[in-house]
Amino acid sequence: MKSKNKIIAEIFTRKKKNPFKPLFIFEMANNHMGDLKHGLRIIKECNKVKEQFDFRFAFKLQYRDIPTFIHPDYADRKDIKYVKRFSETKLLDKEALALRKEMERLGFISICTPFDEVSVDLIVKHNFDVIKIGSCSFGDWPLLECIVKTDKPIIASTAGASLETIDRVVNFFQNRKKQFAIMHCVGKYPTPDEELQLNQIDLLRQRYPDVVIGFSTHEEPSNAIPVQLALAKGASIFERHVAVETKKYAKNAYSSTPSQIKAWLESAQKAIDVGGVIGERAQFTEKEMSDLRQFKRGVFAKYDIKKGQRIESSGVFNAFPNQKDQLVANDLSKYMYMYAKTDIKAKEPIMPNNIQFKNMREDVLAIVLKVNDIIKKGNVIMPQNVDIEISHHYGMEKFYEVGATLVTCINRDYCKKLIVMLPKQLHPIQYHKKKEETFHVLYGNFHVILDGKKKIYKPGDLVTIERGVHHSFVAPKGGIIEEISSTHFKQDSFYEDDTINKNKDRKTYLKHWIE
Repeated sequence: MKSKNKIIAEIFTRKKKNPFKPLFIFEMANNHMGDLKHGLRIIKECNKVKEQFDFRFAFKLQYRDIPTFIHPDYADRKDIKYVKRFSETKLLDKEALALRKEMERLGFISICTPFDEVSVDLIVKHNFDVIKIGSCSFGDWPLLECIVKTDKPIIASTAGASLETIDRVVNFFQNRKKQFAIMHCVGKYPTPDEELQLNQIDLLRQRYPDVVIGFSTHEEPSNAIPVQLALAKGASIFERHVAVETKKYAKNAYSSTPSQIKAWLESAQKAIDVGGVIGERAQFTEKEMSDLRQFKRGVFAKYDIKKGQRIESSGVFNAFPNQKDQLVANDLSKYMYMYAKTDIKAKEPIMPNNIQFKNMREDVLAIVLKVNDIIKKGNVIMPQNVDIEISHHYGMEKFYEVGATLVTCINRDYCKKLIVMLPKQLHPIQYHKKKEETFHVLYGNFHVILDGKKKIYKPGDLVTIERGVHHSFVAPKGGIIEEISSTHFKQDSFYEDDTINKNKDRKTYLKHWIE
């Protein structure tokens, strides 16, 4: 079983994955009515509800030091509603401590809200687990200064606070390395549905990405929809006023009875169940995958394919329905090379056991990472949304010996490319009939051979290659060339080694890059 300290630490850590256990705070406020026995009853009856759910739960009291909290000239003013209520519901210190001990005995995290500095000291003395800051005290700097000197985690409600004030309080807590969470709250009791402003949870989560965000609710007690919405928006701490109605004590309009709390928690559980896993892709059921597969297009031979022949994308068609175990269109990829292991007739399904696969995706990714490293070392900014080609003249397995990576920036009446060479990688001898090009070395030293004559070019050097000039190059430690040329034509690269000219699979094209 986890220790309370570990549980509290998890509560104040922004949740990124499963399992998800929100904290539900039962706020007693002054609903104990200054009657210890009644307060204990509220805790016990709410505990019966708590035991039915696998959440984290806390109970909260409010402390006010009446002699200092209420101005002495107003101490006897029973005509002022809250002076009268706070005075009449005041508990003795030992009674308040008895409530705190009952919370602990029943497994609740204990929380208390102080409204003055004397009460902060009493909270520490009574050893509550967490200090709650009410919305009216959010930005009460004398009180906040007192609270942050304690070793208690903090939950703070933000009703009525401007973004500037929230920014300042969040920075205040962060600079003092406090464990804390902030709660979206509307300080209207009860709060009408149209004034709940639950989108503020999104705002707070986006503005303070490392801070746990909660929802302190004052809506009508039978309304269980807001907690579902708040959970869906990422809130993980929830606070609600609780009360027990008796003949002697009525409940106010925004406090929930145990039965209403149960309905509230059931609604929350439903939202969690519907929401599913957090921070990872959900597992798919066999039924789901089976239902989806039946509608996928099968892969069929467009014409007769001979044993050993590579199955090109142009040599297949995709159609419904597919057959059991047949290759489907979703299995195809430009990085997946397929070769026939047997003869396949036109219109026949392509079956996995009749073909040999060669997946080039991992090879391409490894190349991208190595090329990207050269680009970073050369401090060259890679253009976005451009054509990128990996030239593997003798196959991908020999790319690191013979090959190049080319980025076509623009190809009109003029053309600009970036050529990236890995260490010791050779670009084999070729020539062009239509294109004239100039190389501008951006990074690394290049050994360039022009019509059999070798010369070394360093960063900043220019070399012009006229039409028909046979040329090859290598960068011993890797490098980057900026190529400026006339229009590039796909069929205008001729290699001295005719096996390269005949290799139709010597280029892999990309549209995305890694920075």
